[in-house]
Amino acid sequence: MGAAATVRVALLALLLCARMSGAAWADGRDDHERARAAVQAGEVMSLTALLERLQRTHPGQVLELELDRQDGRWIYEVKLLQPDGRLLKLELDARTAQVLEARRKDERSTPRQKDPPR
Repeated sequence: MGAAATVRVALLALLLCARMSGAAWADGRDDHERARAAVQAGEVMSLTALLERLQRTHPGQVLELELDRQDGRWIYEVKLLQPDGRLLKLELDARTAQVLEARRKDERSTPRQKDPPR
């Protein structure tokens, strides 16, 4: 399964979980409708287009994806597991997919081995 399909499955699972809780669904529906309206108005790039572009510029497996509104601007926040095992956190302009911020978290260091007794 490709990265785009994996994200679609994860998003569908989240939507199903939200439906199971009435309060969570009510809040999620408003967010979902705002996001849908933003895509239709051309304020936000579709998720499919964003993921295709992201795979070309930053290959890896999408672990988490959020769409937020910050200071009047739509922002995609993406956590990406890169092929080398490092975690990359990206903030993207949701209309253009321009990278606004990139933070890389290096692999955790392995525990240091104790020196042999002298």
